[in-house]
Amino acid sequence: MTIYTRIEPTSPVEGGTGSKQSIARGFGGASGTYDNASRLQKVMGDAMCAELAGAFAPRSVLDLGCGTGWFTRKLLEQYPDATVTGADLSPGMLVRASGGSPESISWLQADAEQLPLADSSVDLIFSNLMIQWSARPEKILRECLRILRPGGRLAISTLLDGTLSELKQAWAEADPGRAHVNRFVPEAQWQGLVKSVMPGAAQVTETIVLPYRSPMHLNRELKELGAVFKGEERRRTVTAPGRFRSMCRAYPTHSDGLVSASYLAGWIYWRKWLPEEGQR
Repeated sequence: MTIYTRIEPTSPVEGGTGSKQSIARGFGGASGTYDNASRLQKVMGDAMCAELAGAFAPRSVLDLGCGTGWFTRKLLEQYPDATVTGADLSPGMLVRASGGSPESISWLQADAEQLPLADSSVDLIFSNLMIQWSARPEKILRECLRILRPGGRLAISTLLDGTLSELKQAWAEADPGRAHVNRFVPEAQWQGLVKSVMPGAAQVTETIVLPYRSPMHLNRELKELGAVFKGEERRRTVTAPGRFRSMCRAYPTHSDGLVSASYLAGWIYWRKWLPEEGQR
């Protein structure tokens, strides 16, 4: 069952990532190609599943920013006795997610900054590469804190500044003064934010490097993910082929002709203290 709730479609997203409406529309449009292109998403989500395995047995699980439901289904396999809900801003993603998924999974269209869920109602919140699209990540973290039951756990992954640095530099040479790559929060700023909202959270960062046949294949993968540049300062017309060729020439290439893209990955793991434990 899919539940629809009110969403503020014109709320701006700080840092030039566009409006919530445009983000939902962009990812919804990529719902049919997302799973085949989501190499990074699977690596980072699998890391969270492994970290959580055997830690506890949740009664209720929320996959926040569930996309096509890839990890929603994995979470049901990992916790077969739990009530599992996949939530996403994009109706298109939820349509894709619900098709072919077990009927026991519930689907919720919702803004992660204003979740229509009761206080202390969820045992496990799992959120893979969603929070970086929000202008107000602290609001999402506080919503997670609000709906998480005492003793419950949270696992979130994100991308930090330094992600796609090769692509950013290549575009800076090919089209100076014009942004082409989404901006992400600096690592120190992100760590300080998490610490202020969720004291004691474990924070892990790692640079993940993925190979591509060419810069154009990288660009195609980003498009198939719905993760193309969403900044308000983006060009309103199709980027000229000459600029793309210039970007490809500027992109660093290995001796075998392949290229790489770097992603600065961040994970947080947190347990909400039980009342008798106090706030540490």
